[in-house]
Amino acid sequence: MSDELLFMDESEDEVVGDRCNWKVLIVDDEPEVHAVTKLALSDFVFQDKGIEFISAYSGAEAREIFLTHQDIAIVLLDVVMETDDAGLQVAEFIRNDANNHFTRIILRTGQPGQAPERDVIINYDINDYKSKTELTAQKLFTVVIATLRSYRDIIVIEENRQGLEKIIAASADLFSIHSLENFIDGIVQQLSSLIGGTQDAAYITSAVAGPKPIDNNESSDFYIFSGKGDFANHEGQVLENVLDGEQLATCNQALKNRDIVYQDEYLVAYCNSKTVNGSLLYLSGLPRKLTPTDKHLLQIFSQNVQIAFDNVLLTKDIEDTQREIVERLGQALERQMGGGKHIQRMTMICELLGREYGLEKEQINILKLAIPLHDVGKLKIPKSILLKPGQLSEEEKEVVRHHTEFGYQLLKDSKRPIIQAAAQMAREHHEHWDGNGYPQGLKEEQISIFSRITALADVFDALQARRCYKESWPLEKVMETIQAQRGKQFEPKLVDILTQNQDKLMAIAQAYPDDLDIESKGADE
Repeated sequence: MSDELLFMDESEDEVVGDRCNWKVLIVDDEPEVHAVTKLALSDFVFQDKGIEFISAYSGAEAREIFLTHQDIAIVLLDVVMETDDAGLQVAEFIRNDANNHFTRIILRTGQPGQAPERDVIINYDINDYKSKTELTAQKLFTVVIATLRSYRDIIVIEENRQGLEKIIAASADLFSIHSLENFIDGIVQQLSSLIGGTQDAAYITSAVAGPKPIDNNESSDFYIFSGKGDFANHEGQVLENVLDGEQLATCNQALKNRDIVYQDEYLVAYCNSKTVNGSLLYLSGLPRKLTPTDKHLLQIFSQNVQIAFDNVLLTKDIEDTQREIVERLGQALERQMGGGKHIQRMTMICELLGREYGLEKEQINILKLAIPLHDVGKLKIPKSILLKPGQLSEEEKEVVRHHTEFGYQLLKDSKRPIIQAAAQMAREHHEHWDGNGYPQGLKEEQISIFSRITALADVFDALQARRCYKESWPLEKVMETIQAQRGKQFEPKLVDILTQNQDKLMAIAQAYPDDLDIESKGADE
């Protein structure tokens, strides 16, 4: 066989390979076998795809190739090469070391007696065993067609399995999101996993809640709820002010048909909803032409993403309602103690301390929601004691001390995390780091972190605001007083955080000033 023929084959292989064709690895130590095999399959086409040939002339070379090519469809593997069982060792490597169970292995041998077919089929995970003498051009064509069909079906099953895993992971991730701010991020992240990435994304929803029918020819009720890329600067804008022409027409088509509309570089998916008039998911900058499997996964995803969005809205509504109730209780408590904006400042200060301390975002949210109830026990204290301007008697001080237990008893039976945190804070916010506080004499980390933060924030705000004295103290005097209690009343780390953030703390005080002339000394005795 001439060098010219071999050169022409290799040139054609390069062109075929550029079309993402079926990869076939020929492993044989005889160059003539490579040439004949390529010639016999030179015009091979299966499902509009030709063959990309890869050649290896030893078992060692074949193993190297399998480490860099994960998508080889078929390997035509000679048994006897540098050793009598080199091919069998490659088969073992493919299945066990490379962990490749998709590539179809066809063993070819010129000496069948050296590797008996029965023993090889039983002991090695191969898919066919052929003698070189029986593999005519027609039989080779038949074997490759049948083997590729098997490989194709296995890959489809694997893609469906991976797709199912992605859908499950996406559903789990999205249904765990309780923040509207994180919702679009979760969508884009999961869709990127499904289809390989996008550039721009927008979640477009109706401003009108309820089952009101959509006018299929209008999209004026829809606006950009959240976006990424080019859409990041258009949040809150009406859809018709952001998109026009073909893109807007595609959105209207998706609304009308309640389906996914695919264009060359973007798609619009309709997401059904029971609480709003549906939503649209707009994705542009698609990385490649979507396969039927991609489209099937997108169909499932779009059907379920709105359920997650509805749950986010429901969770937000519940949290907003709970927050409003707690805040109103806190406001009632402030009025009981003489007014002011103590709760607002406390919430901001505790958020700052918690964030700098390293608390998780979810913990900080619980802390902020529980703050208004940390002094709920003071509702039990008579106003004559609570607002008394002078020193308290010992009996009156004892009444004040009992407010921690009263607040705890009032809240402790709730199973809600926020109320449980508030109950603990109500009981512990007068405990001291050195164990000399009340009511239980807890010390150091026996006191919950929420209570340690609350105690420091409460005293700082009491000193710098007009709650204890006719005039607020200078910041230097406040910090000097708190520093004196570092390691005694307060956790050292928290005092250090407070010291390092004085500018931010004073900005909070200026943002929420009290409108009173005199506050009670008894309020924080």
